[in-house]
Amino acid sequence: MTTIESLSPQLPSDVVVRVPDTAPDKVAAAADVARESATGWARQPAHARAAALHACAEAVLAATAELTDLVVREVGKPRAEAGAEIGRGVAILRYFAQQALHPEGEVYPPADGVSLLHTRRRPHGVVGLITPWNFPVAIPLWKAAPALAFGNTVLLKPAPQSSAVALRLAELFAGTLPNGVLTVLTGLGGTGEAIVDSADAVSFTGSVAAGQAVARRAVTRGIPVQCEMGGQNAAIVLPDADQQAAATAIAAAAMGYAGQKCTATSRVIVVGDPAPFAERLAAAVEALPVGDPADPSTVVGPLIESRPREAIRTAVQRAGAGGAKVLTGARQPDGDGWFQAPTVLANVPAGDDLLTEEYFGPVCVVLPAESAEAAARTANNVRHGLVAAVYTQNLGAALTLTDRLDVGMVKVNAPTTGVDFHAPFGGEKESSYGPREQGTAARDFYTRTVTVTLTP
Repeated sequence: MTTIESLSPQLPSDVVVRVPDTAPDKVAAAADVARESATGWARQPAHARAAALHACAEAVLAATAELTDLVVREVGKPRAEAGAEIGRGVAILRYFAQQALHPEGEVYPPADGVSLLHTRRRPHGVVGLITPWNFPVAIPLWKAAPALAFGNTVLLKPAPQSSAVALRLAELFAGTLPNGVLTVLTGLGGTGEAIVDSADAVSFTGSVAAGQAVARRAVTRGIPVQCEMGGQNAAIVLPDADQQAAATAIAAAAMGYAGQKCTATSRVIVVGDPAPFAERLAAAVEALPVGDPADPSTVVGPLIESRPREAIRTAVQRAGAGGAKVLTGARQPDGDGWFQAPTVLANVPAGDDLLTEEYFGPVCVVLPAESAEAAARTANNVRHGLVAAVYTQNLGAALTLTDRLDVGMVKVNAPTTGVDFHAPFGGEKESSYGPREQGTAARDFYTRTVTVTLTP
């Protein structure tokens, strides 16, 4: 049996957990158990499923300190963000516990004038969830909570780098959820493929390449699938914006948690002369505390592993050789962990992939635009379309740009990072495939509609 190690990114010699790379036959066996459990779970009264999710929320709340420490240790998330993520997980569980009690269908006028023509919602059965490491509590829960609330059972495959957090969540829920209702299957790509081959619906968050492979595999089987696959997000700064407030917000959105968020800001498009704003942004980035994520003051911790760090350093060197100016980030942090200095560049040459590709780290570029229209064209000139921010005090400009940006979410005078779990989440182009996540949109994915005619 192949074993996977999850290492602490701030201290790579610290092995957080060793877990099995679950083989396809083990996945199939787990799916059989989940399918046997699905009938009983779906037939539970909605109030019972709601109560179970409320109990899960209380279990997470009681373990806040322990889970915060584990998230900090395993994925290097700064302590303040890690604690906030645990709180968010509790809120997600409570929200979907209540949503289990929402109206589940609609009534329509019948053709004969006397029948009851209505719709009901039914769960799919076994739902496969493939989740990333960067939000090891929030993302598994914002997928699993609605799946469970509406009567599905769940097979969860976490990213290898967040295996310990996922297993601990399952332990916390074990006393509340019946056997087979939530099963964590650790592993690599083969485990994920086997889950797609066994499940009745699949929800994925991760890279574009992996997400597209999941979508193709699921579509071949004819099962519902949704994939969230990252972004290369732009913040547009208009001349009338509060320049200092914008710089502060963008610095945090680009560099917080070392830029390891699909909603992080990668491009800053300044309408007019970009130099004064670039200086403000560089100063705001330099003011962000970098270091041990266990330190409550830290904003920028390590990258999850060495590979993305080396990719960023290579990209910055390449851009510099092509004429780009490194405004901040030339001096690298000391220490054994996978730390990367938050880096801001200007004058990046056309065609450089820092302008178009997601590096998933603490690096962003400043670009000029002669007008708001030109800024929107630049923002749209990438294959992703997740989120964009617009900084302006002009309501007309904000409304106009909101309609011109090819993204799933627009934030005005707010950072690209940070989403509300009770509102739809998702993007356009290669950022997303399938229906939206979270909020009431989650029910549309995790259930199917049955139309019923009852004639007296």
